[in-house]
Amino acid sequence: MKTPLTAPPVLELENVSVLYSIRQGLFGARKPLTAVNEVSLSLARGEVLGVVGESGCGKSTLARILLGLEAPTTGRVTVDGEPIGAQNRRLLARRIQPIFQDPYSSLNPRKSIRDIVSLPLRVHRIGDSASQEKAVRDILDVVGLPSRVLNSYPNQMSGGQRQRVAIARALIMRPEIVICDEPTSALDVSVQSQILNLLADLRREFGLTYLFISHNLAVVEHLATRVAVMYLGRIVEEAPVDELFEQPRHPYTKALLASVLTPDPSLGIPETDLGAAYPNPIDPPSGCHFHPRCAQVMERCSRVAPRPLIADGRRIECHLYDTGGAAPGLPGSSLPKSNPAKSNPAKSNPAENASPHGAAAT
Repeated sequence: MKTPLTAPPVLELENVSVLYSIRQGLFGARKPLTAVNEVSLSLARGEVLGVVGESGCGKSTLARILLGLEAPTTGRVTVDGEPIGAQNRRLLARRIQPIFQDPYSSLNPRKSIRDIVSLPLRVHRIGDSASQEKAVRDILDVVGLPSRVLNSYPNQMSGGQRQRVAIARALIMRPEIVICDEPTSALDVSVQSQILNLLADLRREFGLTYLFISHNLAVVEHLATRVAVMYLGRIVEEAPVDELFEQPRHPYTKALLASVLTPDPSLGIPETDLGAAYPNPIDPPSGCHFHPRCAQVMERCSRVAPRPLIADGRRIECHLYDTGGAAPGLPGSSLPKSNPAKSNPAKSNPAENASPHGAAAT
């Protein structure tokens, strides 16, 4: 399903920021590092929101906030309209569960698969031992694992099998929302497609809502209904998945799509003009944080931070589309149409042309 849903948000962030105090050197003074910078996002029930961006842009910090593992410095996070900090931690864990990137390090190597998958039921005291055993067998069957692995240990299983165990553990309590933090990046190419198809099937079967963090744009295009592009702690573009891949507007989004590797070796390594250096998040550039790497930089980009422009179901922060007219989101503030032929010169469909490891953000 590639169209955005119109259901009310089940999970919402409003101007969320996360600041850390970082010491540079043993005797250096502490400086603030803004990992997440005034991010506003909403997740409707049943949709898949893909979050993409380079390493260090704040994606995993965002995931920890949504899981309730970390409190935002400023801003508000709500689940069904209620602040996440005011909710019972155990009840919240029943509704929101994570699937982590590395299935080996996220599983206790000293515990059997039976113990790992049944742990949430035992912690939350759901059912007796007989019903817990049945639930474990049932969920293993759902994720495609035979019951003979119940007494096995993580080191006796392949990477794909371990990730299926992690998915089973996440779904054993039937959560509503699953936070997927790059769940396929540590897997072989052939196994990646199996896990992606499994996640898509589980979404349809259980009515799950996903927040899907990934470096691989082809994966995001395959699974997501909506995509948010993150750069240095801010959401710089957000749009329905088809629109973003066919008509990217922010220069950073265009560079990410242009950087996807293709199976044709004659095309060589894509040139994105982003340079090799990522800005220092402790001392970010003034104005638009992306301006030192932007191929379409203007004079005011280094002085003034772009305001959010919201129209036609899309959101973007870029001076290229700000005519200085009506306020964002009001009539008359529609974003200018971009030329799809010029938006992504490298390709029109990254998922078709990209290799399975064709991650745009590295």
